[in-house]
Amino acid sequence: MSLAADVRRAIRDVPDFPKPGILFKDITPVLLDAALFRRVTDGLAEPFAPSGVTHVVAIESRGFILGAPVAQRLGAALVPMRKPGKLPAAREREDYALEYGTDALEMHADAVTAGARVLVVDDVLATGGTAAAACRLIDRVGGQVVGLSFLMELSFLHGIDELRGRRVERIVTV
Repeated sequence: MSLAADVRRAIRDVPDFPKPGILFKDITPVLLDAALFRRVTDGLAEPFAPSGVTHVVAIESRGFILGAPVAQRLGAALVPMRKPGKLPAAREREDYALEYGTDALEMHADAVTAGARVLVVDDVLATGGTAAAACRLIDRVGGQVVGLSFLMELSFLHGIDELRGRRVERIVTV
């Protein structure tokens, strides 16, 4: 079987979470299967192996789970990108719009240096707002985003449109 087919079979649908009308795609069963989890992280890294990635930016919070083994596989530094107020040292920040309000992402100011070749990793590409904000922040500090790698894209939300001009890889599209 293909990796995508195995991941599709493993993802659990949870209706009405976190609120009524939402069908949540739970990746926990993927993480519980050690062999599948390894195949997933290898699959996230593989397309970018020849790209000279120096840094993997993992977006809070499930991106941390996937980004850490991807960074190890690529021999790259791991950069956690977090919600505001969770990093202890000097930070860079990028605010972005949500459907109702705003949010922000932060990373340590010294985490990505000029010329760094950065892969952004997260579990789900939904509306694309968070991933686009991550890319803007990396661009602003002088890093070069070589691509974005996701476990799953929710195609009906059209998040890929926010990332036009960027290389985007995903294992599963739903």
